[in-house]
Amino acid sequence: MTDDERRYDDIINLPHHVSATRPHMPLADRAAQFSAFAALTGHGAAITETARLTDRKIELDEYEKAVLDMKQQILKAADAPEVSVTYFVPDEKKSGGRYATAKGRLEKIDEYGRSLVLSGGVRIPFDDVFDMESELFGNLF
Repeated sequence: MTDDERRYDDIINLPHHVSATRPHMPLADRAAQFSAFAALTGHGAAITETARLTDRKIELDEYEKAVLDMKQQILKAADAPEVSVTYFVPDEKKSGGRYATAKGRLEKIDEYGRSLVLSGGVRIPFDDVFDMESELFGNLF
């Protein structure tokens, strides 16, 4: 027997200690104290956010802006027309955003607030509109 083994001879065969004052810890709680430590809290979320892709806002040329203006004038003359609007939604956390499409009845063209208001209260700023579709346009565009 080595010196290291002899050093523990006095305790090696003792029974396991059971506290008389403290309850036995459940295995799930014992395992939790050995779980991985997240030293960089939020680091994984930051990496995920950085990796999330956004679209760049497409700037319309003068011709495309004129076409949108004509479409808006046609919609303005109609009584609550059905319309489908594709528009840019800026991202709240980083540069860029995404394109979305809203469909519904056009309730109002708010000249003062510079936005289109669709049924259900969907408000779309003029500057974010990319395209509009309606049966009213027919084969004009």
